Amino acid sequence: MVSDVDAFLRSAARRLEPRAEKLIDVLFEGFRSEIPGLWEGDDTALTLSLSEHVTCWLDVLEHGFDVTAIRAPPAAVESARGFAQRGGQVSELLHAYRIGLARTLQWTLDELAQLAENSELISAAAIKVSAVAFEFNDRIAKQVIDAYQEERERRLQWRLSFIKGATARIGTTFDVTRTSQELASVGIDYIADLVTVDLLDSVLRGEGTDSSTDLSTLRRIAQQSVLEGCPDSVVGSDETHTYPQDSEPARALATGSALRLHLTAADVPAWLTGPPDHGRALSAYGFHSVLVVPLCARGTTLGLVQFFRHRTPVPYSDDDLLLVQEIASRAAVYIDNARRYTHQRSTALTLQRSLLPHHVPELPAVETASRYLPCGAHQGVGGDWYDVIPLSGARVALVVGDVIGRGLQASATMGRLRTAVRTLADIDLPPDELLTHLDDVVIRYQGEQEPDTDEISATCLYTVYDPVSRIWSLSSAGHVMPAVVAPVATDSVSPSRTVDFPDLPIGPPLGLGGFPFETTQFELPEGSLLALYTDGLIEDRARDTDAGIAQLCDALDQAPASLEDACDLLLATLLPGRPSDDVALLLARSRVLGADHVATWDLPSDPAIVSDARTHAHEQLAIWGLEDAAFATELIVSELVTNAIRYGKGPIRLRMIRQATLICEVFDASSTAPHLRRARTFDEGGRGLLLVAQLADRWGTRHTREGKVIWAEQPLPADRSPGTGL
Repeated sequence: MVSDVDAFLRSAARRLEPRAEKLIDVLFEGFRSEIPGLWEGDDTALTLSLSEHVTCWLDVLEHGFDVTAIRAPPAAVESARGFAQRGGQVSELLHAYRIGLARTLQWTLDELAQLAENSELISAAAIKVSAVAFEFNDRIAKQVIDAYQEERERRLQWRLSFIKGATARIGTTFDVTRTSQELASVGIDYIADLVTVDLLDSVLRGEGTDSSTDLSTLRRIAQQSVLEGCPDSVVGSDETHTYPQDSEPARALATGSALRLHLTAADVPAWLTGPPDHGRALSAYGFHSVLVVPLCARGTTLGLVQFFRHRTPVPYSDDDLLLVQEIASRAAVYIDNARRYTHQRSTALTLQRSLLPHHVPELPAVETASRYLPCGAHQGVGGDWYDVIPLSGARVALVVGDVIGRGLQASATMGRLRTAVRTLADIDLPPDELLTHLDDVVIRYQGEQEPDTDEISATCLYTVYDPVSRIWSLSSAGHVMPAVVAPVATDSVSPSRTVDFPDLPIGPPLGLGGFPFETTQFELPEGSLLALYTDGLIEDRARDTDAGIAQLCDALDQAPASLEDACDLLLATLLPGRPSDDVALLLARSRVLGADHVATWDLPSDPAIVSDARTHAHEQLAIWGLEDAAFATELIVSELVTNAIRYGKGPIRLRMIRQATLICEVFDASSTAPHLRRARTFDEGGRGLLLVAQLADRWGTRHTREGKVIWAEQPLPADRSPGTGL
């Protein structure tokens, strides 16, 4: 019977060859409708890949069913590499092969049923074809995924090289022209055939940008081409020019949004060609892909940098656009520093405002409002700052600090400290440990100072609020105590609210070194109002600190429900005139993530429990109506729990949090942090965290007193997000 089945399938394969076009059409329609982004509209590449795939499948059926020596079709491998270059996700590639397997197998079985009348023979052939199809698909998919991963790794290394080169070469001086030329040179060396840098003429004159500023007149500050002398550029260096109001560069300047454009030889836009003679010349160069990126620094639009390709055949991808946006944003900061170098107080004030958060996203843990009010002193603004930093596990860090001193140095130091706090917060250090590291940072800054400059010192209050446990953790480095206003009970007959100042051990200011910091924890009722501020709010020449605190308590007791209105009331009450010191004020109202947003399971340290963990996750997603996220979530949970069992120590706990995103957390008692590594071809492990990194938007590790937490965060569909009204 076996030989009859083999002979039947070999014969069938030869008879199916003339009908292979039908299978190609079936696969083509499936891919174009379900995953159109995989080929980005390149029907020729898709048809070639499918044709090679079908030919390979029929060869397997005809020549003995040995799939061990099968090589993936070259077109499929090249498509996977191209998909990786465009920043596609591996899950889409795997989805494509699942679609291909299902439709190829169904078509083959339908065709076999028409080629014989012996039902027993057809049944046996169907069983064998099914087994061969799965092995065939697995081998092809593995080779294609390997090619995808190789290309992603190559792209990652190239990206790191690009960023490293840009970091080292851009911004070496405080000269606008040289910094702009450095940006153009880096672009030519890595990603473009022509780079042009245009700055707004008004910015170069020191007028800044506001509603009355002319955003149309630009000056060509720098440009560079792979062709000597930049013959492919319409505008000469140091020439002024304008773009039509309806052109893409003008739109990018007006909106601050970067653009990726594909051009054809027959449709070169007017803004690119200029006069007719230039248009004919540019058509000869064959421009086909352009990135238009606004240069924005500290909330100010400075100009445009444009990257063109005409010699390089590959068009720009979305990944390329994100990369050049990052490089351009860094270069814009350097250019802005250079143009403002001679305007110290104006520079310090602009820097101060730009470094403070412009927009705090909606957070599940707190509702926030903030104010920064610079002093009116002639000697310059100070170094007060505040920050709201989202942390893993739906938590949030609320920060306020004050750099001692005034002027550009104080503002620059504030920016460095805020960046340091954000960097340290990103690794989820407890408040006391974070301040200890921040103290070391300030001491290092002191060692880098010029001998005759004032010594750097600062105060900082770092707090973390957890909306699941309602625990507020605080640590202070010489900073004034925050105020806490308890919510009014619904059954209270008196509308008066209690204003408390936590009994918080205040450590020394940053920069002294050798002194400990302590963390204090409080459980907050839902709806508590937290007020973090710098001493300029309560201290003034006209009143002592006790009087300022009394006024603060009165204002908080009368604070309206709107936090924005509450900020205005506090500033109007305590600072009716221009303050003599900078003031940073941050108000936050605590929220609570209820039981319907959190699910927790305690798991034994046993490899057999991994399947139970996946089941828990699947069932919880069904309860939340998030079945669409089941595939990625189960993989993430499986990898994180396996990692904790294999490398950590019990007890192990799995927690899922549903808020604006879906968070999976695995707790264990080991302090060893995992890390991505490159698995070799024959390694049995080492790919778990890479898979998690591919499936999740963000992932990481935070250490606790009892061990560590590995977490991964996925986005929710917009119509499934619960928002923050918890």
